[in-house]
Amino acid sequence: MALLVFAAVCCAAPVGNAISAYVALKTGAQDTGGIAEGGSAADIPPRMLTAYKRAVQQVGTYVPGCRGMRWPVLAGIAKVESNHASGRSIAGNGDIRPKIYGVLLNGSGAGGNTTVFPDTDGGKWDGTASGERAVGPFQFMPSTWESAGRDANGDTVADPHNADDAALGAALYLCGGGRHLGQRAQLKAAIWQYNHSSAYVANVLGWIDQYTAAAKDPDLKKVSGKVRTVIEAALAQRGVPYSWGGGTARGPSYGLCCSPSGSSGAGIRGFDCSGLTVYAFAEAGIRLPRTAAAQSQVGRRIPAGLGAGALKPGDLVFFADVPGRDSTIYHVGIYLGDGQMVNAPRPHTVVRLDAVTTMSGYAGGARLL
Repeated sequence: MALLVFAAVCCAAPVGNAISAYVALKTGAQDTGGIAEGGSAADIPPRMLTAYKRAVQQVGTYVPGCRGMRWPVLAGIAKVESNHASGRSIAGNGDIRPKIYGVLLNGSGAGGNTTVFPDTDGGKWDGTASGERAVGPFQFMPSTWESAGRDANGDTVADPHNADDAALGAALYLCGGGRHLGQRAQLKAAIWQYNHSSAYVANVLGWIDQYTAAAKDPDLKKVSGKVRTVIEAALAQRGVPYSWGGGTARGPSYGLCCSPSGSSGAGIRGFDCSGLTVYAFAEAGIRLPRTAAAQSQVGRRIPAGLGAGALKPGDLVFFADVPGRDSTIYHVGIYLGDGQMVNAPRPHTVVRLDAVTTMSGYAGGARLL
């Protein structure tokens, strides 16, 4: 039995904030209308990020054959399962309070569960002897924790409610008998084992890709002149909130109401995707039209058919509902190289580094410099 089983829901955005219906937290999952709360290390509490990194260092002791384990892999799982223990306090030793419990899996239909899971731990980990519920930031089933759990913080107790222990347990479970998680097919198989849902796998992979991109510092050694000015201007805005309609040639601004998902930028000072590009290129003395679709008609067009490998640092990179039809372009970013872009993705996010593959409908680019 996987840690978490079957049902997952996803939003309409390219990389949604899908959360397994079986492990929806008591506080409930909020519909954020798209990619949720950032895709860089900035949205991970520092103590949780430390736990992920420690687990990567320790996993080889228990599974010597495991290869390719990286902290973004663990971050991708934890993002979907608990939003990195959002709303909880994390003590110096890694203990998370209040504890995180999923819905009681008694077949009641609450949280989407329709199957009864009898109690296996007498309430030791999930606080109830009347059935099973997933626990901790990685939402382990108590029965799975009994085999996967390890003490990672040296207190002699393997506790799924401890960030260090839970991260190491997740790393061991994903590694299996010795997977190579650097290979995409094996990584997918590991995530599928965690939760038997194609939507879940796609969602976690999207977050892993975002965290992987964010973990890489852009190499600007070979970038100079106006290209460097544009990129540095955009990078300097990392962490600025997304604001629908926000951003001018002078910098962040209050936006408008409302986005297709109904999110208003009127009370948020920041950037939307094309507002960010308008600002960054203005810093290099280049005036751009305001919308992503209109920006695709400026400069030398780089066809999508050439692939992202044809892009160069400083290029605009576009995404469309119907690739090949520029009138349907809905998004724009600034290409950095190595498959990364500076991106203002969606409402409820911030300006950040993302993989080009984060957004759907790659539609090529435009070179202005």
